[in-house]
Amino acid sequence: MAASLPPPRKRYGQHFLHDPAIIARIVEAIGPRPGRRIVEIGPGRGALTAPLLEAACALDVVEIDRELAAMLPARLGTTPQGLRVHCQDVLDFRLGELGTAPSGYDVVGNLPYNISTPLIFHLLRQADLIRTMVFMLQKEVADRIAAPPDNKQYGRLSVMVQYHCLVDRLFTIGPGAFTPPPKVESTVIRLTPRRRAAGERALNEADFSAVVARAFSTRRKTLRNALRDFCNTEDILGVGIDPGARAETLSVADFVRLSNAIATVRCRVM
Repeated sequence: MAASLPPPRKRYGQHFLHDPAIIARIVEAIGPRPGRRIVEIGPGRGALTAPLLEAACALDVVEIDRELAAMLPARLGTTPQGLRVHCQDVLDFRLGELGTAPSGYDVVGNLPYNISTPLIFHLLRQADLIRTMVFMLQKEVADRIAAPPDNKQYGRLSVMVQYHCLVDRLFTIGPGAFTPPPKVESTVIRLTPRRRAAGERALNEADFSAVVARAFSTRRKTLRNALRDFCNTEDILGVGIDPGARAETLSVADFVRLSNAIATVRCRVM
């Protein structure tokens, strides 16, 4: 008799996908095939794992739940070839530890709400190793990622993801596609890392990240006040930005110009 499955664990934010039509659409969005290096985050009971492994012939999965990680190979077959299970916290996981991926890793997963934002930032720091990412997210998080300037959802997450990646909203999923059903809708998005030209890149990505974070730290503050520890009014005016503007009105390109001006000033001072 097959071993019974452990119940979903609230501490891991587990909602297991079970809708075959949704699973097929996600697999299509990834486009697995032999030779691709695919990493699945949070495989859970293996609903998405099985078709990915069948199409790609090789798959790395990262699962924090020890019981599910131990049971996964048996659920997929007696000795599933090409499956490697990494039982650890994905926030500590480094893609570079998996070996080479000439065309980059494809990363896919149903991301729990409680770790979705820190996990996306964790992966953005490894964007040079990634070909594409396809994630199921709470719709609210996807809305924030894809939001344009002058939108109430637009913020630090929007700017950082859009700087590093092209964002495509693919489709929305209702609660009934999961067990147990969440109280919110989910959205599947594709993030494709950008290969920016020299003139479009931040001179110092640490400065860029810090400027964006500080600009949005108090949304009601003007740039003049929010960034006073980074630059002065003349520096902001020098790149054609109104010092009296607020962060949510700036485009990603505006933030790049602003952070580059700050980096240039620091280099002159040093």
